[in-house]
Amino acid sequence: MADDLKRKQPEDKRFISLSETWEVEYWTHTLEVSATQLRTAVANVGNGTEKVKQYLNQYLRN
Repeated sequence: MADDLKRKQPEDKRFISLSETWEVEYWTHTLEVSATQLRTAVANVGNGTEKVKQYLNQYLRN
């Protein structure tokens, strides 16, 4: 099966990278948050996906 080159996904979903626009778009869509909320979460807890999810659930969705 050929790769779908139009649908980009991170190679390692255990970590959130903000270095590319498409990566920010992927994570904001996946986590249903704004880019600012995503960047704030990563700045506060690091780029581990689970820690970012916990932060977002605790601090932004209360």
